[in-house]
Parts: sequence; C-alpha cells; structure tokens
Amino acid sequence: MNIAVVGTGYVGLVTGTCLAETGNNVICVDINEEKVNKMKSGEVPIYEPHLDVLFHRNIKAGRLSFTTSLAEAIEKAKIIFLALPTPPGEDGSADLSYVLGVAKDLGKIIKDYKVIVDKSTVPVGTADKVTKAVAENAQVEFDVVSNPEFLREGFAVDDFLKPDRVVVGTRSEKAKKLMEELYKPYVRQGNPIIFMDEKSAELTKYAANAFLATKITFMNEIANLCERLGADVDAVRIGIGSDDRIGKRFLFPGIGYGGSCFPKDVQAISKSAAEVDYDFKIIEAVMEVNEKQKTALIPRIKDYFKNDLKGKKIAVWGLAFKPDTDDIREAPALYLIDELLSAGALIDAYDPEAMNNVKRIYEDKISFSEDQYSATNDADALIIATEWSLFRTPDFEILGSKLKNKVIFDGRNLYSLDQMKNLGYYYSSIGRELVK
Repeated sequence: MNIAVVGTGYVGLVTGTCLAETGNNVICVDINEEKVNKMKSGEVPIYEPHLDVLFHRNIKAGRLSFTTSLAEAIEKAKIIFLALPTPPGEDGSADLSYVLGVAKDLGKIIKDYKVIVDKSTVPVGTADKVTKAVAENAQVEFDVVSNPEFLREGFAVDDFLKPDRVVVGTRSEKAKKLMEELYKPYVRQGNPIIFMDEKSAELTKYAANAFLATKITFMNEIANLCERLGADVDAVRIGIGSDDRIGKRFLFPGIGYGGSCFPKDVQAISKSAAEVDYDFKIIEAVMEVNEKQKTALIPRIKDYFKNDLKGKKIAVWGLAFKPDTDDIREAPALYLIDELLSAGALIDAYDPEAMNNVKRIYEDKISFSEDQYSATNDADALIIATEWSLFRTPDFEILGSKLKNKVIFDGRNLYSLDQMKNLGYYYSSIGRELVK
C-alpha cells in the first residue's frame, strides 16, 4: 500500500518506518529541509532503540523515502497519516494549528479518494474539525479517521510492530476496510483492532494516559505517606501489585512523570472537561501532586546541607524523563537542576543519550561528564533522576572513592536499603527509610 506520513517527529518517524517494514511504500514529509536532507542521507534524527536498523533497511530497500513536498508525498498515497505537533497552549488546550493547516492544504491538492488519519494525540472533536478543513477545498471523496498512537518511548518499535491493540475511529466502511488491511500484519497473534466512532477513539487515548498518570501519582502519594508512617513503599507496591485487578505496572514510586505524553494529555483532558463544565477533580489532583513530586528531593537535599548549597557540587545521573530515550520534555531532572542552581549549587551531569538536548538549554550553566563516574569526581552528593540500567549496578567502590561524601539522593529507588547501610552511605530514597 502507498502511504504518506506528514510530520517526522517521534510518532511520525516511528510510524513511517514501521509501516515500511511490512512492505508498504512510505513517503514521509516534513517542512524542515535540513532535517529531510539528513534523513535522506541516513541520519536518524531521534534516539529510539532498534529504530535505526529498520530505518536504514527500508531506505535501502526503497520502501522509505523523504520529501519536503506535501503534494509529492500524497499523490499516490491511499492513506495519509497526520503526525503533527499538538503542543499545549497557555490554558492547557491542544494547539491544532499545525493539523488544521495541513488539512486545509490537503483539500486543495487531493485528486482522488484518500483516508486521512489523525495519528497525533488530539482533543475530542478534532476529526470533525479536520473533515471541515479538508472539505473547504476538496473536490473528491475522502474520510477522516482517528487512529491514536500508544507508543512508549524506549519501546516504540516493538509497540508498533506488536501492539496490544489498535484503536480506529471511523464510521466509514470504506475507510474501515483499508485500515483493517493496513494493520492486519501487526495483529497476527490475535490482538484486536478495535473499531469505534471518531470521538470515542480520540477520548480513548487521553483516558488511557490520564489513567496511567493517575496510577503513578497515586503510588507517589502512597510513598509520601509511607515516609510519615514508617512503612516501606516497596513492600506496599508488591503487596498491591500482586492483585491482578491492580497489576504490577506503573506502581514504582519516584519523582514524578514527564515526557511528551502524560503531562500534555492530562492537561488536555482537564481542559476538555472544563469546556463542558465538568469538574474533573481526580485529574486536577494528579497534576498538582505530580508538579510537587518533581522536586520532592529538594527539601531533603537542603536539609542535609543545612540550607547552604552555595558552591556545593552535586552530581546528577540521568537527564531524560525516562530511560532508553533522549527526550527531556518535562523531565524531573530539569526541575531539580533549576532548583539547585537557584540555591547556588554546581551541577555535573551525565546521561547516556540526553546530554546534547540538555546542553541546548543550560549551555555552560552546568557541566557534563563523559561517563557516570566522572560526574561524581569530588561531588558533595549524587542525585539519581533517571533509572537507566547502567545506574542500577554501579561499582560502589569506585563511586565511593570519587564522591567527597558518600551521599545519594535516589529519585528512582534503585538500591536496597540493606546494601546502602552495609556500604556506609547516607541514602535518601522515595517512600522508604532514610539510611544514615
């Protein structure tokens, strides 16, 4: 099948590459000429495990190509995916200007039947708006479908190739048949393609992310309660996670969620609720608690240093909002760094993938090291902000010799309390006993 993908951000590039992997001919279009030229030359613009292998293989096979011309991209395409940014506005609502702008352009240039797919995360009612925008100029039949993505950064390739489910919002039998044909290769093990109306599909994406964000936030609240009651959040997590009605996933406490999806989608569903005069109290609480949780380590750090952080060197392990990505959007590490810099601390940071992105923000305001141990040279304390695998089993002998003081503030609960006691560390984690 011939497919066009408009937008080569995280969702667009993964979508286009994975669609090409099953034999489709995919043209990805982007207005950034420099980015397009780099992709044509084989440069993958984002870090995502396994994406580079598929990217290069499908370019070589001629199934994946790139252009800056929307007309060229959609000329032969049966299906057009819109994978465009929908950034939150100041009031929390999703900005649809990119999506609707392309929709208007499509109406002017489509010459035969097309299925136009909203792949971006968009508010309820967007399919209707896209339909209206295309119809302003279209002289041919078309359908607009809502097909939300459920890609986890760090696992996006596997999530696309082997989805738990595919959600398709359409009331058109013609579009339904094309979408079913497109996705059949990805659900051979029997996972469902779920068809529903467009508005329900749009809300499904927001509801899923809002629920997961709520689950994370609830566990962080339990962790904060554990500290006050003298309970151990790890024991509580195991105890409730063994109940299959609750499940084990998304129960790990920490310093809040970040990234491109959860913060934006939770904010957007809150805005959608407000627009229909519904007071979504749970979602409001989730946003409030998560914002506070991102800097939960700061009072502990200030207390340890008796409110005098000026000139203190703090090593930070992890800058991305989660492991296996270079995405720093809404990353808790950045909130911590801002607070520490305001207090006069000196920061030396290390992350396996995200440092270049962080350098663009802080430039020379913080230092960056080539490896995790170099960041801790003569540091007064270490903060762990992202649970990268290489941080889970460090050489504590080397670490202890590098640190000026054996002090760790762990926002991801990577180490056991007994281990820290035996090694003689001052160790502050989330929802557990303070080791000192």
